Amino acid sequence: EVQLVESGGGLVQAGGSLRLSCAASGFTFDRYPIGWFRQAPGKEREGVSCISISDGRSDYADSVKGRFTISTDNAKNTVYLQMNSLKPEDTAVYYCGADLTGIYTCPGHGLPLYDYWGKGTLVTVST
Repeated sequence: EVQLVESGGGLVQAGGSLRLSCAASGFTFDRYPIGWFRQAPGKEREGVSCISISDGRSDYADSVKGRFTISTDNAKNTVYLQMNSLKPEDTAVYYCGADLTGIYTCPGHGLPLYDYWGKGTLVTVST
């Protein structure tokens, strides 16, 4: 069974930092791209960042470039999202997603919505 379990969300002041974790299981970890997505209240889910586990290449949404960093610990089957210089507009539920269809590469296809999701972790950035 494919499982993606996010953790690390919380309440932080603007300018602060958080690190999100995504623990993956049920599939070959280094075969498929994994990404972070977010959904703010009243808005559609959008891509934040993705990473190719096999070679470490990554991609970011313009809104987070220079502030967020995606990384992996392959020994732990875990993907991280280090978020620095947080802004109130970063407030959202953050989801970890995996593309197990083999359709997408990262980078190479922007940040499309993947087919497997975790339940999400809430990030709230206060002013």
